[in-house]
Amino acid sequence: MAASAQTDPAVDPAYLAATSFIDSDNDAVRALAREAAAGETDPRARAIRLYYAVRDRFLYDPYAIEMSLPGMRASGVIARGRGFCVNKALLLCAVARAEGIPARLGLADVKNHLATERLLKLMGTDIFYYHGYAELFLNGKWVKATPAFNLELCEKFRVRPLEFDGETDSIFHPFDADNRRHMEYVADRGSFADLPFEEWRAAMLKYYPAMMKDGAERQGDFAAEAAHNKN
Repeated sequence: MAASAQTDPAVDPAYLAATSFIDSDNDAVRALAREAAAGETDPRARAIRLYYAVRDRFLYDPYAIEMSLPGMRASGVIARGRGFCVNKALLLCAVARAEGIPARLGLADVKNHLATERLLKLMGTDIFYYHGYAELFLNGKWVKATPAFNLELCEKFRVRPLEFDGETDSIFHPFDADNRRHMEYVADRGSFADLPFEEWRAAMLKYYPAMMKDGAERQGDFAAEAAHNKN
């Protein structure tokens, strides 16, 4: 862990610890954190660099859900080069903790108006249950950071990319670049020191039974679908 860890007594030490899914002690996670932070000494500046590294270096892929410990670990996103919202939020938490920045996982139900037709059909709903984002403790407060949609994907969807300044919450915009409805936050599921795996897994099986089945129908190229969706 970085020597400059924020030690605010109001912050639970659990938000700085390595866990089963937020494996901030993993060599690949630590290497990414060091490289992305690039020697910045200010926690806010480090957090901004980490956010953009996770957002844009790793593709958002809603077909990449793997309901297993190895499949959901933060380090697994690095190995695969892609992940869905919870994966990427866990990775942001992991690299933040590796740099001494307290971090926790936030989960919420959101209504997405701009998912692809194929994904919505497979999901059977336009509600994304247990959507994941990160919360980082910076300058005495928790700040939300949502690194899910990489810049290239946002351009294909004509969605404004989410920026992060380390001071204000970075959450999905309600409208896209063409002022169409984009994202609505429906329900808050809470904040966690680690992924509540059994709760999350039960929700995935309940709400997305078709999508959770193994088989070719679960596979897809979301970026290609997004490009087709734009056209």
